Amino acid sequence: MGVTRLKRKDRRNKTFSRLEVQFLKIGRNIEIGSRSKEPKDSQVTKNNAVLDTLSKAK
Repeated sequence: MGVTRLKRKDRRNKTFSRLEVQFLKIGRNIEIGSRSKEPKDSQVTKNNAVLDTLSKAK
């Protein structure tokens, strides 16, 4: 049996659902002192540091 191509709408949904899962994984709220601590060189940590300095500058 041959492989069927997804219709454009289904391909779009597949892509968006994958990106949504990725976004939720990256942006999850990590509790202080939890074992799943965010690495210090991760982009989320860098973004939070920049946001902190901006909020203190005001």
